[in-house]
Amino acid sequence: MALKHDSEIVSVVHPICCGLDVHKKEISACLLSNDAQGQVETLIAEFGTFTDDLAALRDWLKEHDCPVVALESTGIYWRPVHNVLEGEVQVVLVNARHIKNVPGRKTDIADSQWLAGLLRHGLLRGSFIPPQHVRQWRDLTRLRKSYQESLGDFKRMTHKLFESANIKLGSVVADLFGVTGRNLMNLLATREGEISLEDISQAARAGLRQKTTELWRSIQGFFTDHHRYQLQLLLSTIAALEAQVAGLQERLKELMMEQHPLLQRLKGIPGISDVAAATILAEIGHTLETFPSSAHLASWAGLCPGNNQSAGKRKSGHSPVRQHHLKTILVEVAWVTVRQPGSYYKEKFHRLRSRRGTKRAIVAIAHRLLKAIYYIIKDGVGFRDLGEEYLNRKHQASRLYVLQKQAKMLGYELVPLAA
Repeated sequence: MALKHDSEIVSVVHPICCGLDVHKKEISACLLSNDAQGQVETLIAEFGTFTDDLAALRDWLKEHDCPVVALESTGIYWRPVHNVLEGEVQVVLVNARHIKNVPGRKTDIADSQWLAGLLRHGLLRGSFIPPQHVRQWRDLTRLRKSYQESLGDFKRMTHKLFESANIKLGSVVADLFGVTGRNLMNLLATREGEISLEDISQAARAGLRQKTTELWRSIQGFFTDHHRYQLQLLLSTIAALEAQVAGLQERLKELMMEQHPLLQRLKGIPGISDVAAATILAEIGHTLETFPSSAHLASWAGLCPGNNQSAGKRKSGHSPVRQHHLKTILVEVAWVTVRQPGSYYKEKFHRLRSRRGTKRAIVAIAHRLLKAIYYIIKDGVGFRDLGEEYLNRKHQASRLYVLQKQAKMLGYELVPLAA
């Protein structure tokens, strides 16, 4: 029996395409097309990275009727190229880990040719590039997170400063940066003389008014002008960061005003606050057109195991996505969710933790939360908690079978109770 021989193993998907090797100061471009005889024609060009240079690159691509380009996601350097080419040609942003070139043949021109060849035959998988307004949300939420992390650093510095000066205010006040704590810190930062019990009484609020003497004792230490100067700097920096975070929050609220109903539905999930809802929406967008299923979204976020099978054996399938902004926020949300009484996620977490360990269990809960978020956004529905008894009802038949089998082994027979 004769077999049909097909010499074309890899077909051509993009007859005209271009690969860009992007660096800080220069870009190497390789454009592939077909000549009159049907042979592959290669054009090599180099461009700068100033805006007028990128405009020349865009005109060069349009002159040769190139509809699609591929470039690596090298740090932040791909952004200027994308800003100029967006809306003019299709940009395929590629993870550098997926397109390793042959060792020993590493040059800028060779890299652009390698990219163009892979793109021509459809062997590249593009990264998710959200629309411009979603990218603006993402920039602001990530900036807010950086400010909040810096704010936490400066608050910890304040704790260390007090300990070094024998000020034990943190041992009496549960929240050093609460109303009472801030009042007392302002006293320490502005008052050069001795602080009296009356001053402490005026600064204390709520239940701490009953601890006036203890508060006075806690600030008796070796607090000198040197410590006072540092405290003034720390408090001014903390106030500035808090103002910046509040300003970013207002700006985000203004930009995401149209998505208010969707944000409210996301907040229906236990553990998701205003900040978490805005951050999640800024990372994945409000349409999810790029992700055909919840499994694709979970894989992109690194919240599901990878495939690692060889010779019929399945090995450890750690996700190749190590750090991801969406994964980080969902794991944080998961820790809050599993503490909600009567929640399905709490019951599921404890069942998984007994078998798989705490870390795997919390990632599994984050995976389930992401699936819920996918359907809330995609189908426009609200969140409905299945409840902690859902798993018991789901596995009731199997549990009954196990109990009957165990009773039979012991010489007994289970008899159902009368209604």
